[in-house]
Amino acid sequence: MPEPTETPAPDKRRPHPHPETLRRLEQSSGKLAAAALARMGEQLPWYRAMPPENRSWIGLVAQAGIAAFTEWFRRPGAPQAISTDVFGTAPRELTRAITLRQTVEMVRTTIDVVEAAIDEVAAPGDEGVLREALLVYAREIAFATAQVYAQAAEARGAWDARLESLVVNAVVSGEADEGAVSRAAALGWNSPDHVTVVLGTAPDGDSELTVEAIRRAARYAKLQVLTGVLGNRLVVIAGGSDDPLAVAKALIGPFAAGPVVAGPVVGDLLSATRSARAAAAGLKACAAWPDAPRPVLADDLLPERAMAGDPTARTLLVEEIYRPLQEAGSALLETLSVYLEQASSLEGAARMLFVHPNTVRYRLRRVTDVTGWSPSDVRSAFTLRVALILGRLADHSGRI
Repeated sequence: MPEPTETPAPDKRRPHPHPETLRRLEQSSGKLAAAALARMGEQLPWYRAMPPENRSWIGLVAQAGIAAFTEWFRRPGAPQAISTDVFGTAPRELTRAITLRQTVEMVRTTIDVVEAAIDEVAAPGDEGVLREALLVYAREIAFATAQVYAQAAEARGAWDARLESLVVNAVVSGEADEGAVSRAAALGWNSPDHVTVVLGTAPDGDSELTVEAIRRAARYAKLQVLTGVLGNRLVVIAGGSDDPLAVAKALIGPFAAGPVVAGPVVGDLLSATRSARAAAAGLKACAAWPDAPRPVLADDLLPERAMAGDPTARTLLVEEIYRPLQEAGSALLETLSVYLEQASSLEGAARMLFVHPNTVRYRLRRVTDVTGWSPSDVRSAFTLRVALILGRLADHSGRI
């Protein structure tokens, strides 16, 4: 018996159903890419204005797109990684150099050039087949374009968030330097003349949603912001307004329940560390003033901050209230002290000073003019009393 012979394995490679069209498409790919670039130069002003290096990268993308279509037509049933085939030839920086709209125009121009050449490229009778393949490919390349830009935006967003967090942390920790200013500029910070820092408690949940809510509020209020969540604190560095209380009110929505404190206005981002220190000290001292308004200025919390050990608050109370009164003459200091000791009684102070009540009234108005704090207001009177105490202690010890 003759020995059985092995049956050869069938050839799995099937001939292409449209070999002549495929051959013509392969031969025309270079010509089509050149025609696409020529049409871009004629119809797209932004392409003509680009530097040669970027135009060359776009040329590679166009060539890769036509080559990917050829491969698509060769194996229509095989999975195709279009975004890698087409956009992988260009550097990631190209997504920053051209916008999504410009990329769509580039892809549309290339597709239009290929579509216009179908009658020439396709073998007789294959025009409809090639046109249908191009239609499907155009849909897929549109999805791939959107994916590339979505991934680029996601990566850029993550990088920007880390950069912003570094800037905010540098300001809050008092380590802001020119490097922080440069990083802020990369985030779009345009160095406004008026900057304030607002601090409060961050809400529970996704911090990214909180940050985005702050940005929306800032856009509505026409403010520039750098913001981030540090621990349980929500920090906002806001620029563009010389009214810190108005800034805090405009941005207060995303903050969690509890005190919100606005630091004083400063001239630039480097000086924002001072505003941040004041706001942080005020946030710490808010427990001593349960009825404080929300939001509240850090400078309105000077007495509580001083009692909590804030040296800046002690210095401000002495240098901006006690010393100016001292320099204005002993009568003002004496009148204010007696008035406060007499439970804010004009008549009682007048009797103790042996002067007419109108004289006391006049001197108290002068105290308001000199310090900006009114002795007749309960809260201001408390601030003035603490300033007098700290000033006397400073005079006795020789230091604040």
